Amino acid sequence: MASIHLPDEAATLACGHHLARAIHEKGVIYIEGDLGAGKTTLCRGILRGLGHRGAVKSPTFTLVEPYEMGDLRVYHIDLYRLSDPEELEYVGIDDYFSIDGLCLVEWPEKGVGYLPTDDLWIRLEVADKGRLLTWRSDSSLGEEMSRKLGGSKLNT
Repeated sequence: MASIHLPDEAATLACGHHLARAIHEKGVIYIEGDLGAGKTTLCRGILRGLGHRGAVKSPTFTLVEPYEMGDLRVYHIDLYRLSDPEELEYVGIDDYFSIDGLCLVEWPEKGVGYLPTDDLWIRLEVADKGRLLTWRSDSSLGEEMSRKLGGSKLNT
């Protein structure tokens, strides 16, 4: 596991942009953290780093916000409002993971048993007037992403 301190929102966005350069335009990234920890801000940075120029809103009420940038498909998934992981069967969650694309999953712990294994796991915590971002790779694709991130040093 590796971590970095992000002093403010701008650093969180920049970190997401940096993460975008390490992503292979496919895979599953879990993003955990309490309310207000910066999960959606990090996703916004990733999406902008991948080339999205429009608004990035939290998919808390829609569950999934799809983004297409040329051939790249990204699904920003937020499971906060999920009351039972079984609900994922009824919304066709498997469809999002079965295509060649990138899935950014906020609150993945609410979908245990119904979500595929992640490639990269990220946790954001409020710490020292900023955020602490911790990550680990959970697959060979995740290991490659982590190597591109530069081990434990992220130059945002």
